[in-house]
Amino acid sequence: MKSAPKRILIIQTAFIGDVILATSLIEFFKGVFEEATIDFLLRKSNASILKNDPRIDKLIEWDKKQSKIKGLSGIIRQIRKEQYDYVINTHRFASSGLMTVFSGATTTIGYDKNPLSFLFSKKVKHEIGDGRHEVDRLLELVEDISPVKYKPRLSIPTKAIEKVKQYNNAPYLVIAPNSVWFTKQFPMEKWVEFIDQTAFEGNIYLIGAPSERDAAQKIIDACSRESVFNLCGDLSLLESAALMQNAIMNYTNDSGPMHLCSAVNAPVRAIYCSTVPDFGFGPLSDDSAIVQTHENLSCRPCGLHGHKACPEGHFKCGYSIDWRQLEIKHGSSPN
Repeated sequence: MKSAPKRILIIQTAFIGDVILATSLIEFFKGVFEEATIDFLLRKSNASILKNDPRIDKLIEWDKKQSKIKGLSGIIRQIRKEQYDYVINTHRFASSGLMTVFSGATTTIGYDKNPLSFLFSKKVKHEIGDGRHEVDRLLELVEDISPVKYKPRLSIPTKAIEKVKQYNNAPYLVIAPNSVWFTKQFPMEKWVEFIDQTAFEGNIYLIGAPSERDAAQKIIDACSRESVFNLCGDLSLLESAALMQNAIMNYTNDSGPMHLCSAVNAPVRAIYCSTVPDFGFGPLSDDSAIVQTHENLSCRPCGLHGHKACPEGHFKCGYSIDWRQLEIKHGSSPN
C-alpha cells in the first residue's frame, strides 16, 4: 500500500441517488485512512444531503446554473488550492474530468468512460449491466488500496431525528410515489389501489419534494382511507431518511428515496417499472426486495434513466404490476 494520503477529494456531480451511493467511498476512506481529511464535491442542489456531515471536512458546491466555463474554472482553482493527495472521480463526464485532470493531485482515479480518463493516474472500466451493484463498481476504484467493502451511509443529525418523532405515535408506512421520470413511477391508480386495500392498519405517509406535493395530494384525494398524510415538502432529505428508518415498510420507485433507505438500512420494497435491477442500482438494506412486472416485455428496459412518457404508449411495465405484490408481511419476500 502507498503511504497514507492526508487530503482526499471525492467528486460526484450527478443526481442525488449517485451522491448517496458515493458515500460508500467516504466510509471506505474513513475506515482505511482514519486520520485523512475527506472533502466532497457535488452540485449545489444536492448539498443538503451531506451538509454538516461530521465525516467530511469541506463540502465543495458546484452551482451548475452559473456560466459553465466561469463556474468550472472557479471550481478548478478552488480544488488546486487544497493540494489533494487523492482525487477520486465517480462521475463519467467531461466537466468532472477537467476538475480531476487540473486538480494538481498526486493521484487521480476515475472511470474509463470519462473522456479525459487517459490523463488519470488510474482508470477503471465501468460497465452498466455487468451484474454488479454500482457500489461494487465504486469500490473497484480503490480496491488496490484495500479490498475492504463498505456500504453507503448517511449521517443523520439529531435535529432530524427529533423532527420526525411527531410521526412515531403509531406504526406507519412510508411511500415515495414520485420520480423525475414518468416511466419510473408506479402509476397513481396503483398506489390508490394499494393504499385502499392493504391490510396494514396504521398511518401512511407520502414523502417527496415540494414540487411533488400536488401529485401526492391527488393520490390521497382518490383514496377512501383516512389515515394517509401528505408530507411532501415538509421534510428535508435527511429528515425523510430519519422517518424511513423507523417505518414498518417503505415503498419507493427506482429513485432517490430507495437509496435513502439503503444509506440508513431502512426496510424497503423498490418498485421497478421501465428500468431493471440488473443495471446495478438496487436497494441494499438488509430487509429489501424488488417488485416488478411478471410479464416478459420486449420493450423493457427502455432506457437507463427512464422517459417522460412510455415510448410504446401503453406503460405495461407499470400497469401490469399487481398491487398485491406490495402487500407483504414485514421481513417476508414478495409474492
